[in-house]
Amino acid sequence: LALVAPDQRIVLIEEQPELVVDHPHVVHLATRGVNVEGAGAVDLPTLVRHALRMRPDRIVLGECRGGEVREVLAALNTGHEGGCATMHANAAADVPARLEALAALAGLTREALAAQASSAFDAVLHLRRDGPDRGRRYLAEIGVVGRRASGELEVQVAVAVSADGRMSRGSGWPALAERLGVGHDGSPATVTHLRTATAGRAGDG
Repeated sequence: LALVAPDQRIVLIEEQPELVVDHPHVVHLATRGVNVEGAGAVDLPTLVRHALRMRPDRIVLGECRGGEVREVLAALNTGHEGGCATMHANAAADVPARLEALAALAGLTREALAAQASSAFDAVLHLRRDGPDRGRRYLAEIGVVGRRASGELEVQVAVAVSADGRMSRGSGWPALAERLGVGHDGSPATVTHLRTATAGRAGDG
C-alpha cells in the first residue's frame, strides 16, 4: 500500500486499528460498540458503506469474516482503482469455499458470489507462518481468481514460494503473467519483473 500513488486516498476499515501504512493520504475507520445506553454501535458493513461516500481510490478491509462480504464485493465493483481484504484460509485454493461460507451469512447465492468476486478480485496472496515459534510470516502462494466452466469461483495457484524463498509456477501462471504484463517464461528477468509488478500493484484487486 505504501507504493500507491501519493495523490490517491486509501480508506482502511478495521475492528481495531492495527494496520500502519506509510502513505500521505490514509483514512482510518474503526468499528464501535454500543454505549451505556445500548446504542451508537457502528459495524463493519456500515463502515464499508460510509467509506464509499469518502471518494476512496483504494478500500482495505482489515479482516472479512462475516456478512460484510456483501458490502466489500459491492464496493470493489464500483469503479475504484483497487482494494483488498484479509481472511483466514488454509491455502489460496481454499478461499472460494471460505467466501461461499461468508456469502451465505450475507444471503448471497453461490452464483451471485462467483459473478461478483471474479470481477472484484484479481489475485489471492496466501501467507504462512514459519520458524521454531511460527513467528515469521512469508508469502507462500499467489493465486489467480477466476471461474470454472461450470461458473463456480476458483483460485488457481500461479506462484508457490517455499519457506527458503524458492519459487515455482502453477497452473495459474499464464493468467497472472498476462495480468501483470510479464512474459510466460521462467527466466530470472521475468521473475524479477513479477516481483516488482506484484509489489507495485499491491493495492489492486
